[in-house]
Amino acid sequence: MQKKIAIIGGGNLGISIAEGLLASGFTEPAAITITRRNTTLLQPFQQKGINVTNDNRAAVSRSEVVILAVKPFQVKEVLKELAAEITPAHSLISVVTGVSIEEIASEIPIPVAVFRAMPNTAIAIRESMTCIAYKKADAGLVDWVSALFNQLGRVAVIDEKLMDAATVLGACGTAYAMRYIRANIQGGIEIGFDAATASLIAAQTVKGAAELLLQKGSHPEQEIDKVTTPKGCTIAGLNEMEHQGFSSSLIKGIAASYIKIQTG
Repeated sequence: MQKKIAIIGGGNLGISIAEGLLASGFTEPAAITITRRNTTLLQPFQQKGINVTNDNRAAVSRSEVVILAVKPFQVKEVLKELAAEITPAHSLISVVTGVSIEEIASEIPIPVAVFRAMPNTAIAIRESMTCIAYKKADAGLVDWVSALFNQLGRVAVIDEKLMDAATVLGACGTAYAMRYIRANIQGGIEIGFDAATASLIAAQTVKGAAELLLQKGSHPEQEIDKVTTPKGCTIAGLNEMEHQGFSSSLIKGIAASYIKIQTG
């Protein structure tokens, strides 16, 4: 079922969501309204048939689903502005980092379904890992919101208490993966490749490895076993990496990020 969507905040994230929904055909352009103070930057979307405005209240009044994509410090101010336009028929989806469902709901005078979604930067190419939590939503609406973000990558529905952990594993995790790829490139240069070729091989190899897990549902060790032969070069490299603390350093890094996000 198609719903009218208002994206409040036409920054990088809001734009990425709009582009993904258009590219996937999930909804018609006319069903999307996107807001920004300087609408000049949104003219390309207007040319594609999306409604563009700097009036947040007008955008909400003609929508059924409101995607809040503003900066964390703007949330309270924006929600106070929108409160009078939000009805029980509305659903609210926040993609704002660090703002809880309870904090969002407290700014709305009536009970509405509230979702909190945590995408990562790969949403720009429709390859995000997005974690979703919610309150006061029925199964049909949860399915619809999941379908929306499935147009932009993969989705996991989680308990909100795991949102900080999801930020570390899914958002910070992008940086961890990039650092691994960078190290691969450096190693590739050391054994003879030029930087461009090493970068291509490293990135595509990681992409292929990830797709094996996603498409086959296998465990990483199953795929590792397929390329480790007795006395071979793969196991020699893996063992050396483990001797140098490869897995333990990754786990410690994830734990350190989690402690930081919990304590500020």
